[in-house]
Amino acid sequence: MLPIRRATRSHLPHLPPYSRLSLLPRQHAFTTLRPQPPLQPARRTLSRSTVLHTRFASTTPTNPTTVTAPPTATTATTSANDRIHIKPRRRWVHYLQRSLAYFGLTILVSGGLVVAFFAYDASTYSDVPGTFDIPVSEYALTPQRGGPKNLPIAEYFVSDDEPEYRDQKHKPKLVILGTGWASVALLKQLQAGGYHVTMVSPSNHFLFTPMLPSATVGTLEFRSLVEPIRRVVRKAKGHFLKASAVDVEFSEKLIELESMGADGSTERFYLPYDKLIIGVGSTTNSHGVKGLEHCHFLKDISDARHIRNQIIRNLETACLPTTSDPERRRLLSFVVSGGGPTGVEFAAELYDMLNEDLCRYYPRLLRNEISVHVIQSRGHILNTYDEALSKYAEDHFAHDQVDIQTNARVKEVQADRILYSQKTDDGQVVTKELPMGFCLWSTGVSQTDFSQKIAAKLGSHQNNKHALETDTHLRLNGAPLGDVYAIGDCSTVQNNVSDHITSFLRTLAWEKGKDPAAMQITYADWRQVAKRVKARFPQAADHLKRLDRLFEQYDADKSGNLSFGELSELLKQIDTKLTSLPATAQRADQQGIYLGRKLNKLAHAAPGLLINDVSDGDIDEAVYKAFDYRHMGSLAYIGNAAIFDFGGFSFGGGLLAVYLWRSVYFTQS
Repeated sequence: MLPIRRATRSHLPHLPPYSRLSLLPRQHAFTTLRPQPPLQPARRTLSRSTVLHTRFASTTPTNPTTVTAPPTATTATTSANDRIHIKPRRRWVHYLQRSLAYFGLTILVSGGLVVAFFAYDASTYSDVPGTFDIPVSEYALTPQRGGPKNLPIAEYFVSDDEPEYRDQKHKPKLVILGTGWASVALLKQLQAGGYHVTMVSPSNHFLFTPMLPSATVGTLEFRSLVEPIRRVVRKAKGHFLKASAVDVEFSEKLIELESMGADGSTERFYLPYDKLIIGVGSTTNSHGVKGLEHCHFLKDISDARHIRNQIIRNLETACLPTTSDPERRRLLSFVVSGGGPTGVEFAAELYDMLNEDLCRYYPRLLRNEISVHVIQSRGHILNTYDEALSKYAEDHFAHDQVDIQTNARVKEVQADRILYSQKTDDGQVVTKELPMGFCLWSTGVSQTDFSQKIAAKLGSHQNNKHALETDTHLRLNGAPLGDVYAIGDCSTVQNNVSDHITSFLRTLAWEKGKDPAAMQITYADWRQVAKRVKARFPQAADHLKRLDRLFEQYDADKSGNLSFGELSELLKQIDTKLTSLPATAQRADQQGIYLGRKLNKLAHAAPGLLINDVSDGDIDEAVYKAFDYRHMGSLAYIGNAAIFDFGGFSFGGGLLAVYLWRSVYFTQS
């Protein structure tokens, strides 16, 4: 008989007291040396840690000489409950199940997207027959002739009787010339149904011009910068004609257009209008320099394509074994004439391409012989920006070995060189020449031939040689009031504060039976005049913040009143402080939005004006406020860096600024 020995704590695993007896092998638990205290009934639910301890304890070999008391009913119940084993899930099985779940979810989502794509694709197909039974006006097929030159008059279009255009057939005819920023912004603001809209342009696409320098070197593809204009016109329920404007007959409200005929010859016809919007843009200013046929320009997508081809052609020619060293250096000399935003951004993009991508595909010798030059007529590049930003851009270009020639003017461009004069530090002007294989001409804007013809017709009402002058409601000066508007780069707002207020005061004096020259303007009268100036010329508001100081400054005799001459002198001083609006996409976009909203107001007010027989007077001013340009800031890319000028808050930076610069333009596009 085996000796009976008391089971001690050291012979049992470290488990809770109530489970120790039940974990001994059954064949050894047949007797006890002394009665054990009753155990509490075990809970049916065990924690995972307890189950694991229980499992490991049950597999631990015990001493065969250990004898314990036979379990009581309670102990037996507890032992039976404690021996509930839950096998732990293996970790790799858990990971496998989760992976299969994620894989199944991915397959489900991908399958849903594929099904949605094919469902959308199927919805684009139509079983509508290819022919339609649509009535077409006889005048649309065979236009009548008329006008000063007896040309066909396109009074009706073949699409006027289509269901979506039928309601606008007899609405006032609104003709928009151009597909630039201003024209497209106006078109997007127009409410469909108010006008019979026709857009005319030789280009059937809208171009995102701020990113155009990036397309010249392949940073962006050409197709990412253009949008078909018919898609925009269709949303406004308008019509589009691919033609060029030649002339305008203001008295008969006819526009002379020129287009390419079916046989390749040019054809001309008239297009009638009730309201005409001129947004034909501008052309590059030549400044009378000879030899510009050897230069490239950057105004359209075709210009960017020609520039890219010329750069590649120069690089390929420089690689030929028959190319001499002087000729190779000339081919790899790239000159930019003009230090404005377009010229600077092109120089930066060109340098990035030549510095980062050239060595991957071309001999490294070419990189050592490449040179990029910027010729600027002013003292700094980007002279419209803050001076600190201009200096920052110059320092950045100097670090990148981009040559900046300031205070220099191009005299002549030859096939293989460019001649320019430069003022030295001692004030002398010397003539220099620079060998070049490529030249970009970007030196400001000038009027197109069409704008020049319009300005010549209007005579003394148009005195600006670079743009068509408008009033603050964007109405073309000299044209019938309320019929013709000019927006975008082709126009500029005339600052004639003194003339307008002087005329207003003269009229007011005559109505009161007084002599205008003998008028005395009190401070209360001056406040009323300033209020009228702010309403008529919003851009003058910044110069009329302290009316009391201005009144005191120009009250020469300290009489407490301003004479008619003193007030005229004050207003002329304000005129000199007002600058012309910049020829930027930002300004053009704001003008287009403004004019689109005003035309909507005029369309809504037209029935009431017709009932009240109101056809004369300044209806624009009665219906809508004057145009107020808000400068939102300027951006410029300078090669792996960018600068920002937000009117008092300006900064420049590296890649972070570049990402911000691209984000702004990508968001707009």
